Amino acid sequence: MSSIHQRQQLQQQHQQHLLSDSYPIALRSSPNWGTSISVFGRTGLLVLLTLVVVLGVVLPGMRAPDGLFGGSKVSVSKWREYTLEEAVPFAAKNGTLIVCAVSQPYLPFLNNWLISISRQKHQDKVLVIAEDYATLYAVNDRWPGHAVLVPPAPDAQVAHKFGSQGFFNFTSRRPRHLLYILELGYNVMYNDVDMVWLADPFPYLRGDHDVYFTDDMTAVKPLNHSHDLPPPGKKGRTYICSCMIFMRPTDGAKLVMKEWIEELQAQPWSNAKKSNDQPAFNWALNRTAAQVDLYLLPQVAFPTGGLYFKNQTWVQETKGLHVIIHNNYITGFEKKIKRFRDFGLWLVDDYALESPLGRI
Repeated sequence: MSSIHQRQQLQQQHQQHLLSDSYPIALRSSPNWGTSISVFGRTGLLVLLTLVVVLGVVLPGMRAPDGLFGGSKVSVSKWREYTLEEAVPFAAKNGTLIVCAVSQPYLPFLNNWLISISRQKHQDKVLVIAEDYATLYAVNDRWPGHAVLVPPAPDAQVAHKFGSQGFFNFTSRRPRHLLYILELGYNVMYNDVDMVWLADPFPYLRGDHDVYFTDDMTAVKPLNHSHDLPPPGKKGRTYICSCMIFMRPTDGAKLVMKEWIEELQAQPWSNAKKSNDQPAFNWALNRTAAQVDLYLLPQVAFPTGGLYFKNQTWVQETKGLHVIIHNNYITGFEKKIKRFRDFGLWLVDDYALESPLGRI
């Protein structure tokens, strides 16, 4: 059995455990708990629990149940009822929110991304849209309030391959989430979690444009390239990446999201046509360009993975100018991790404690 298959089985078992256990932070978390019961017996156990309740005593390895002393942990039922309308104002700072969408297999990538954001001091405005309950609980257990699940949860127990129906189902929910955040009146940045921040991107969001985005083409552009929507390619549309977007809560940005949703509905996934969300995003941009203020971010600061990881001459020539690196133009969970490691961008091995989630 392959290591990937074994890990997926373990992840599925872990998720089933979380879903079936209404109190994952129960007192049995201590490795010596069973031994303590057998040593002290029923009377001793009642004495210990009395001390916990009456005096607030918590023995090493034990955690008091939720609600006894106003601790930071909140019950599982609380997070199941937590809504996007509640989560957005909680996480947003100065009217701006950074959003990602994550399923359980990609928690290591989430942590890697969060480490890089923490280094730029923007982690407090991050909201994780969990695509399964295991992710919702895992994040909020360590970082209360920074994860929300918008039901219904898709089947996201395994890492879906690019081009699969699972991948389409996962990513096609994105514009609905973003539109809702815009309707609430917030600026929103969306990132895929296979990204790493090398610098603060916010100084590059110049002006008051409606939608900011990056080009997914690998051809090198001049440093002073146009910030207009590029011309369409061979398929009649542009090749803008849907993985890094910043929007202001304007009518123009909302129009793009609505068009994106309509395009996804008009081009559903099928075995014959293995769609993903990115072509639909490009059609939405192309069809609204005359009505919306669009802004192409500088390639040197926001390069696609097909350029950054495959053109080392360009990387050296532009060293120090890169802001967000996207690990795309490659598929496969293990391959992405290896490439990040090869380029010194897999941070979780040595710097996990810099993440708000710690080691997960």
